[in-house]
Amino acid sequence: MARTNLIQHSFELAAARCEDLTPLAYRRLFREHPEAEPMFRREANDLVKGSMLALAIDAIMDFAGDRRGSFRMIQCEVQSHDAYGTPRKLFGEFFGVIADTMHEILGPDWSPEIDDAWRRLLAEIDQVVAESEA
Repeated sequence: MARTNLIQHSFELAAARCEDLTPLAYRRLFREHPEAEPMFRREANDLVKGSMLALAIDAIMDFAGDRRGSFRMIQCEVQSHDAYGTPRKLFGEFFGVIADTMHEILGPDWSPEIDDAWRRLLAEIDQVVAESEA
């Protein structure tokens, strides 16, 4: 199975087991990076979180697939998050939080091949984040 299909396949497996990744992903983010929690406004918290996660997943799927354009959101969002004062390292680590959340959901179905596909994808995303214009 191609790497692209492995990323998509991991999301398909997770979707069959978990209706909404949002609370799991953000619980992990705030546990691993407590400094991130105050960055979210209280009044629209869940809506903002869900929207951010959906955009990140769209970018991941495009980045791992045909790269038709959604993956460019990563470059754009790096710059907009710079304006919010979000450290680039934290911005990039959000994608790793998504992968770790997926790993937790998939459990024993998180194969070495899926792990390798995610590790390579995350390395590429880290490079895009690092190379984005300041």
